[in-house]
Amino acid sequence: MEALSVTRLRFVHQRTKLRCSSVLLLWLAFTLLPVPALTQEPAAKPEWGPWRFLLGEWVGEGSAKDPGQGNGRFSFSFDLQERILVRKNHVEFPPADSRPASVHDDLMVIFGQAGGAIRAHYYDNEGHVILYDATAWRDSAATFLSDPEPSAPRFRLGYAAAGRDTLSIAFEIAPPGQPDRFVPYLKGEAHRLVR
Repeated sequence: MEALSVTRLRFVHQRTKLRCSSVLLLWLAFTLLPVPALTQEPAAKPEWGPWRFLLGEWVGEGSAKDPGQGNGRFSFSFDLQERILVRKNHVEFPPADSRPASVHDDLMVIFGQAGGAIRAHYYDNEGHVILYDATAWRDSAATFLSDPEPSAPRFRLGYAAAGRDTLSIAFEIAPPGQPDRFVPYLKGEAHRLVR
């Protein structure tokens, strides 16, 4: 009986050593394998000059003429040592007609790609994700144009400087199957918070 216990202990010990060796080998394999994201050539730092007019905190207010229009604020700021430009947006909509009050939050990350192209990824609290091509001109205008998809609407968001601390904003939507027939959806102005 004692010999059986010793044999069993040896077996358990060998099995434990084998498991530890297997775990160690797996860990080494995963840590030593080349990771594609780390081995690819990093994109050059984007040229943000034409985008700088957007930097700061902005406030937009709805008008009394349109009770469904919301009041909100957004900001544009650099992050990751100026590798990305981040827009954060918060809008509060008052109740209107049969619609209750609501809040809209979104986040857009603007980044450079190899070759100098600028892209943006948009996410909101309603579950929307929009991928944009982004362009800015002469420190005075920027446009975000969503990728065309045959069975989905296409979006265009534009900002234009309307003075040193004022932006005109337009958001347009093109119906599915007509990617260049944009119709205005929202228009407004925002004013920079000066500190």
